[in-house]
Amino acid sequence: MTRSQPVPPPAPEVLSAFGAAPGFMPRDEGLALHAAAVTAARLGRPLLEVGTYCGRSTILLADAARSAGLTALTVDHHRGSEEQQPGWEYHDPDTVDPEVGLMDTLPVFRRTLYRAGLEEHVVALVGRSPQIAALWNTPLGLVFIDGGHSDEHATADYEGWAPHLVPGGLLVIHDVFPDPVDIMTGQAPYRVHLRALASGAFEETGATGSLRVLRRTGGDPLTPAPAGLSQPAGRP
Repeated sequence: MTRSQPVPPPAPEVLSAFGAAPGFMPRDEGLALHAAAVTAARLGRPLLEVGTYCGRSTILLADAARSAGLTALTVDHHRGSEEQQPGWEYHDPDTVDPEVGLMDTLPVFRRTLYRAGLEEHVVALVGRSPQIAALWNTPLGLVFIDGGHSDEHATADYEGWAPHLVPGGLLVIHDVFPDPVDIMTGQAPYRVHLRALASGAFEETGATGSLRVLRRTGGDPLTPAPAGLSQPAGRP
């Protein structure tokens, strides 16, 4: 992968589909994610995200994968993460299945891909991230972590998927907020970010808003976390 190669922006119709899809990622972070995905796609390996929700970010990975003749993979149980449950700030009652009384974002996600014309470029892996990661053995060019925001879930996503990145592959982490005031959205991803850097297996190559991009340089991503980085610090 040549670092100096220019990265084309998404086509207007892709940005339009991104903007129309339900989700929380702002445009500048979306553009940074797309650029990372296009760059990582040059390695010729699949692109994977953890945390599909309704497919807003999946559109960007799928577009990058389509341009490179690859497949984007997205992992989610589609029952919503902690902060999306009833009574919490990010809960959307329109995503609740009235028959079972639980969130189900899978139908919305499918509509998102259909409207964007990207269904055939995405494989949806429906289930719990650690269960799927335990069965996985395909090298990846990009891992985008944007799932649960508890230490338990963010750490499991990192430990389950980061080892599958090929050398030069990109680890992208969303909702990285160093300020403890943001504990409901970003302290666990922040600790994962610090752990990845402390492992010696990654170098940071970009930061946009709460999005961090790290390149795998070698070494073991599962090097034990320094004291204080792996322990929960309250909810999430």
